[in-house]
Amino acid sequence: MQLKDEVNQGRQVAMVTGGRRGIGRAICYQLAEAGYDLFLNDIVADRSLDDTVAGIQSRGAQAEIFVADIADVSRHKGMVDAVYTQFGRLDVLVNNAGVQVRKRRDLLDVTPTHFDEVVGINLRGTFFLVQHAANRMLGDSHPTQGRSIVIISSCNATMASPEKAEYCVSKSGLSMTTKLFAVRLAEAGIRVFEIRPGLIRTDMTTDVREKYGSLINQGISPIRRWGEPEDIGRAVRTLAQGDIPFATGIAIDIDGGLMIPRL
Repeated sequence: MQLKDEVNQGRQVAMVTGGRRGIGRAICYQLAEAGYDLFLNDIVADRSLDDTVAGIQSRGAQAEIFVADIADVSRHKGMVDAVYTQFGRLDVLVNNAGVQVRKRRDLLDVTPTHFDEVVGINLRGTFFLVQHAANRMLGDSHPTQGRSIVIISSCNATMASPEKAEYCVSKSGLSMTTKLFAVRLAEAGIRVFEIRPGLIRTDMTTDVREKYGSLINQGISPIRRWGEPEDIGRAVRTLAQGDIPFATGIAIDIDGGLMIPRL
C-alpha cells in the first residue's frame, strides 16, 4: 500500500464515481484495459459492485471501493484521501454518478424537494468533488503528467425535456462546471472534459426503451441504434490517455448524431 502523497511510479490511477454498473462499469473496464488501477465510488455495495470489481481484476487491474453518496459533500475529503492512501496518486477523475428524475412530471409541478434531490447529486455533488480533487491534485509535490477530469453530463445539457426539468438544469450546469475548471486548471496541465451521452441502453432508460426505441428506428438520430455503455467508456479512455492533447473544456457528444440540428 502506498503512503498518502507518495507517488506511485507504476500504473496510473483513475477514480470513477457511480462505477458499479451501466456506464460507470463500462468506463472502469475500458480504463482497466488501458492500464489504470481503479478507485470506485458508489452509493451501495451489492452484487453488481462485486461483479464490477471482479471484471476489473480480470483485466489485470487493482480495484478499491469507497461507498458514499456524492451529494454528501462532507464525504469528499475522505474519498479523495483514500485514493492517495491506497495508490499514492490520482491521474484521472471521472464524474459519472448521477440520477434521473424519480418520476417524469410537468415542469409546472416540480417542487423544491424534487429539484434539490436531483441537482444535489448531479450538479452540487459533482462540483464540490471536482473542487476537492482539483485542490488535492494541485497540491501534489510530484505531479504526474497527463492528468484529466472527465464529467459525464447528458444530451439534456442542451436539449430541453420539460417533463424532467430538474435533470436538464443539473446537466446544463455541468457544462459550465467543465469550462470553469478547464480554465482554472489548464496551467497545471490538468485537462477537463465533458461527455454528453445520447440515448444509451442502461437501467436508467428502461422505462422509456419502447418510446425512444421507436423514435430511433424512425431516425431521431442518424445512427439508428441505441448507444451502449461501452461507447461512453471508449470516449473516456480516449480522453484519459491524452489522445486529444490540444483541447480542454470541450463537450463531446456520444449520441449517434442526435444533437445535430436538422431541418
